[in-house]
Amino acid sequence: MNTENRIEQAGEAYVRAVYTGDTSALADAEEALTAVEADVALARGKILHARYQSASGDADSPAVEDRAEMSLFQRALELSRAVGDSRGESEALFWIGCVHQFIRRDNETAVPYLERSYRLAAETGDKGTQSEALRHLGIASHAAGRLDMAREQLEESSRLRRETGNLPGVASNMIGLAYIAAGQDRRADAVAIFDEAQAIASAHEAHAVTRHIEQARPAI
Repeated sequence: MNTENRIEQAGEAYVRAVYTGDTSALADAEEALTAVEADVALARGKILHARYQSASGDADSPAVEDRAEMSLFQRALELSRAVGDSRGESEALFWIGCVHQFIRRDNETAVPYLERSYRLAAETGDKGTQSEALRHLGIASHAAGRLDMAREQLEESSRLRRETGNLPGVASNMIGLAYIAAGQDRRADAVAIFDEAQAIASAHEAHAVTRHIEQARPAI
């Protein structure tokens, strides 16, 4: 059920209760609105994250964490659990882990959230969240020097992203795979990976990914 349908359900429950005295639908309507509130909290948190990520590329104006972002994701987690929405719970867990990793640079705290997110996403068949969790687990493995594991996680993330049609996300993952190839003394592979990533990003007008590729190439 989408957001519009959930709000309509609440309105219909109100009318039934007020005009016919039938209150049987009120509890379900309240649960539906809780799910809507979880969706809104998650969406607002993602907007704040996008703003932080955009600002992080500006050397003249360093990005500063907006503490409301974590609060929104935690609220989404709480509400998703309250209505038994495992899919929403897995997405909220991912974003909490992402804040710890990407903004706070704390992989130790992030990884358990990412692992739980991945497991729940796998159980609910949410390939999008699976791919996100695996990407960030791969980043953590790379940072810890576990290059084989990092490569496996990023390649599986890319496979899932291809399945869901997220090709700009595939190109983004390939930046990490190129770094891993370079770290394993596979420089020719790293160059080829960058070339493929750039072709994908250009084909899909993923300009931010293209900039990241151009910034990363000289390091290989």
